[in-house]
Amino acid sequence: MNAKTNIKNLDLRELGGILSGLGVEPYRVRQIAQWIFQKDIASFDEMTNVKKTLLAVLNERFILPRLSIASVQSSADGTRKFLIALEGGRHVECVLIPEPKRTTLCVSSQVGCGMGCKFCLTATMGVIRNLSVYEILEQVACVRRFLRDMVSPVEPRPVKPITNLVFMGMGEPLANTKNLYRALEILIDPHGFGFSRQHITVSTSGLAPEIEKFGHQTPVKLAISLNATTDEVRSEVMPINRKYPLARLIEACRKMHLPKRNRITFEYVMLHDVNDTMEDAKRLVKFLLELKAKINLIPFNEFPGSPFKRPPDDWVLKFQKVLLDKGFVANIRKSRGRDILGACGQLAVQPPHPHTFFG
Repeated sequence: MNAKTNIKNLDLRELGGILSGLGVEPYRVRQIAQWIFQKDIASFDEMTNVKKTLLAVLNERFILPRLSIASVQSSADGTRKFLIALEGGRHVECVLIPEPKRTTLCVSSQVGCGMGCKFCLTATMGVIRNLSVYEILEQVACVRRFLRDMVSPVEPRPVKPITNLVFMGMGEPLANTKNLYRALEILIDPHGFGFSRQHITVSTSGLAPEIEKFGHQTPVKLAISLNATTDEVRSEVMPINRKYPLARLIEACRKMHLPKRNRITFEYVMLHDVNDTMEDAKRLVKFLLELKAKINLIPFNEFPGSPFKRPPDDWVLKFQKVLLDKGFVANIRKSRGRDILGACGQLAVQPPHPHTFFG
């Protein structure tokens, strides 16, 4: 007897193809997707408007598994870091960032990361494996369940539902495109999770060939970790630059198809006395002048053992002013969750905590 298929690893076209071959009407696929991804059922038998013969087929051919949260750490600023238990004993982290007007979940695409960026704690793990479609989607589902079920007498205010997703957690998303794009399709499908394409951003360290393809594969937004304005410095802090240097990276950005209203976000982690001079700011302007771009400045989030330092706040403001004066949208990203190693560049799986902390 053939092993059952994990239905959460199928995109809606794949599921439709399988069910169509069994004589199932197309509208049933949309119904099933809504039950699985929107209503988050734990069993096919919970589908109250699906006929019993189809339920029998689903139970015979598919499984409907769930991942679980191994632990939760809460920051003083309201950020929460979730350790998600994967099948086979591995874990992955994602981070929930509540703000007044939105709630963002930072999602992982791999266990570990193979890009070797010197300022990133995740890089110390190396890459262990890609996450499946199911494992990507279940990070979102696990945190939604947590928010739905959360009861805490010390919670100052309820956390609003997740509105935004950023693929800026563990891993290089564009090194896992097969599963990434299928997961994104389900996340933005109105019969799947139903997120707006304008509210999802995928971040890459700079895989130029994949950047060129990105806009034709998905309509969501792209962010590129630039982090230096010379090949010498970028190759030192980001080894991927030795394969795809700055000129190749900018060329890929020019070739990339940008859906209407989208701009490329360039993330710039500021490392004091490494890439944060006023000359760097001026070179950054020259690089991005011809691109439809905006810039996120990220003062380095320090972690134990790192040789880099965070620049002073006034230094960051001077750097930003150079960009603003040239007409760029240049934001300074506020670091969230630094006290729980949940900020940008600080994710690395630790053993599960003996207690799960709520609030």
